Amino acid sequence: MADPAANDLREFLLTRRARIAPQDAGLPASIGVRRVPGLRREEVALLAGVSAEYYERLERGRTKNPSASVLDAIARVLQLNAAERDHLFALAGPSRHKPVNPPAPRLRPGLQRALDLLTDVPALILGPRQDLIAINDLGAAFYVGLDLLPAERRNMVRYLFTVNAARHLYDDWAATARRVVAELRSYAGTHPHDPKLAELVGDLAVGDPDFRHWWAEHDVYRREHGSKRYHHPLVGELELGYELLGPVGEPDLVLAAHTVEPHSPSAQALALLSHWSGTTTLNRSDDSADAAADADSGTAS
Repeated sequence: MADPAANDLREFLLTRRARIAPQDAGLPASIGVRRVPGLRREEVALLAGVSAEYYERLERGRTKNPSASVLDAIARVLQLNAAERDHLFALAGPSRHKPVNPPAPRLRPGLQRALDLLTDVPALILGPRQDLIAINDLGAAFYVGLDLLPAERRNMVRYLFTVNAARHLYDDWAATARRVVAELRSYAGTHPHDPKLAELVGDLAVGDPDFRHWWAEHDVYRREHGSKRYHHPLVGELELGYELLGPVGEPDLVLAAHTVEPHSPSAQALALLSHWSGTTTLNRSDDSADAAADADSGTAS
């Protein structure tokens, strides 16, 4: 049976070198038709200072414990950004081939209380697969249709691709969904043997052609802050920022909180939406406990 870890490394390097034209890497433009887009294996090897045979073994996942200097050289040749470089190191690392069963995250009461203090903006606590661990009242009202997912399947990637209301909530759903797939691919680099990840990817790949296409591109992305535009069915257009914070001592959890410009139309829209928070059908308290007990490990949408 093919090693999925080796296959991920091969596909990642194939897609990355396909993006680099020879002249962009400092090589003379080729004469005639090239059989493959971008750089050939031997060209990557030449520019990285390793033998063609060694690079081929590395790309096929047949080289154990490649040195950091070699991986750095390959990252430089392929013009990888910081997230892609980290992903390469994760895919090529020795621990990649060892099954790891991550412990289930536990939501401390203090962290739940901290989430509850955020009453003016939507906020969530997520696990490494973007599993929903907890959500505040305004978040439950903001993410329309999230309550349609059973508590044990509440995951922000699944929400984006399986709940029709999510496609209308985001002003640019495709851009958001594509980045979220890239974030999930980053997680897969460090957790290739996570059975719940395999279940999630399998379900979405079968059910959604966009997910299937973007997953096959092997793009990776690391998000910490930014802004997005939304169209909420109750309060209309909003422009919100977001911040991702890792609670100290909780490596598998992320607090994802929206931000809003004070006194702006978006702030007024959130204030109006807060009046609807008590009527949402998403039972946040009970579901948060269930999710914390059931989830193994999920970044914000």
